[in-house]
Amino acid sequence: MTEEYPEFLLRLPRGGPMARGRLLTEKGTNGSQKMVVLAGSPARSDVVPSFPVRMPSSHRLREQLREEGTIKETTTWPGWLEVVRDVECNSPSAAAEILLGRSANGWLEWKTADGRPLADFLEQASAGPSRAWLVRDPDITSISPGDQIWRSRDRVTLAADRLRPGVSPGISKERLRVIVEEDYESAVAYSQKARFVDEFHAFLSRMRLGDTVCVFSGGELYVGEITGNAEQIASEDGRSVLRRPVEWASEGYPYDELAEELQQKLNTGHDLVDLTAVKGIIDGLWSSDAELEKVAEESTDTSGIAIQAIVARRELEFPQPDEALRKKLNVHHLEWLSEVRDLLWDERQLIFYGPPGTGKTYLAQELAEFLGGGPEQVKLVQFHPSYAYEDFFEGFRPREDPDTHEVAFRLTPGPLRELADLAGREGNRHIPYFLIIDEINRANLAKVFGELYFLLEYRKKSVRLTYSSGEDFALPRNLFIIGTMNTADRSIALVDAAMRRRFAFVELSPGTEPTSGLLRRWLEDEEKDTEPADLLDALNARIDEADFRIGPSYLMKPGVYREGGLERTWRTKILPLLEEHHYGEGVDIEKRYGLAALRTSVAARRGPEMDDTGEGPGRP
Repeated sequence: MTEEYPEFLLRLPRGGPMARGRLLTEKGTNGSQKMVVLAGSPARSDVVPSFPVRMPSSHRLREQLREEGTIKETTTWPGWLEVVRDVECNSPSAAAEILLGRSANGWLEWKTADGRPLADFLEQASAGPSRAWLVRDPDITSISPGDQIWRSRDRVTLAADRLRPGVSPGISKERLRVIVEEDYESAVAYSQKARFVDEFHAFLSRMRLGDTVCVFSGGELYVGEITGNAEQIASEDGRSVLRRPVEWASEGYPYDELAEELQQKLNTGHDLVDLTAVKGIIDGLWSSDAELEKVAEESTDTSGIAIQAIVARRELEFPQPDEALRKKLNVHHLEWLSEVRDLLWDERQLIFYGPPGTGKTYLAQELAEFLGGGPEQVKLVQFHPSYAYEDFFEGFRPREDPDTHEVAFRLTPGPLRELADLAGREGNRHIPYFLIIDEINRANLAKVFGELYFLLEYRKKSVRLTYSSGEDFALPRNLFIIGTMNTADRSIALVDAAMRRRFAFVELSPGTEPTSGLLRRWLEDEEKDTEPADLLDALNARIDEADFRIGPSYLMKPGVYREGGLERTWRTKILPLLEEHHYGEGVDIEKRYGLAALRTSVAARRGPEMDDTGEGPGRP
């Protein structure tokens, strides 16, 4: 046989000896080019525990070769095995796997002496990072579920009923767009044509040898590796089908045990879905932490699947509130902070509500920064009556082209989309991110959230977006939302039941802790006179409606404690709020709520409790 390829080498784990292989032009039973492991190559003495499940055919071949003595103990490399005759394998991956005792991407792991990967020598392969794909397509020639036929015949297919014969792998997307437009003509809607173009192009030109492919069936996820190029065939009834060879794992993985990010991707409605963003999670299925760490230690490739799987598997965590945080926030009990932390963890959305000045926004920011690990993980937006979906999530907005300086409407992400994309980025999923929505009840919430309402309650699902055509979106599990709601303007009554069901509500009221004693604790910590706390208590005692009572933050600013600052704050901040509250009622605000009246009230309340010596009555 004519040799068209150079000799390829494979380094065994932990800097072990080098194996040698030769790529053949003929194809194996699964459609991949065959590869020969050359006699004298070393092999690993053991296998990783998940190997029989992940790559059953390679495991069976290795066991057979060991039983017949083709792979056996050797004195050439102590502690290793040796291949004593040439072994022909169905694919480069299978050739690598019988030597390494684990799943391997042979198109990347076999390299020439000067370091070029085998993929560089194949037309439809690429040395770039491998991808992961979900394919849905019932077999069009059988009443049996298509996924069962795929697994039994080591293939995956995509129906392309009207696609003309002769569409070759590697075709450009623009050329494919013209073909689909002509072949499907008026048979399907324009939106379906665009989807067909994306899916056919991905199957024919973007999928590569060594990519991971998944199928979801019967409540389980089945995973395989693409082992050959795409081809177009005709079904028994003459319709077009796109097909690729695949080596499947022997077992499925239960849907209920999959990570939330992967469940979100599986709930999209397309026939072909790019799962590369969660490939690390898929690579770690069936493998323990110890196994992944062992494979990662043995690999010299920092972008290997074990590294990706370890990164993807890192747990999302919240720190527990501590005494330092309690003192910083002047909260009465650490248990209250722990309860708020647990509510956020369980519900993922929480609203602090109460009258003005109760520290809702400050508490939301400080708590988010503590739980997220810093201000970089926190974004704040403020709602108002004209706020809309286009401002909050995404919409078309005028943008200037930096080159031509022409202004055109372009799809622009809003704060939620930007933060969700950042939180969902691979490597960030174990880090909590927080979106703080100040004055959440001042906007038309149904208008602002749109289809995102659904995702607030069903975090494991995804929805089709309004503006991003054909794109499905899900909220990352590490994205948390804290809202603040002012109850003084009664707009809390406008919050519908759907929103109430999606958020946990925590009250911050001058009549209850942690707010009621906040000012007094702060004054004592600052070693200041506690008179402002006495005056605030007396003031709130005279306000009948709880939603209009005054919060302590008005009196926790430096300007209050300069010469005349308390009187100035009372006159310009507090009394105007009460004048608005009693507008049209004929109430004498100064007489009822002024400092003079309140000081008299406080002194009168203290009087009976104190004698001339400053001691309380009844004491000796």
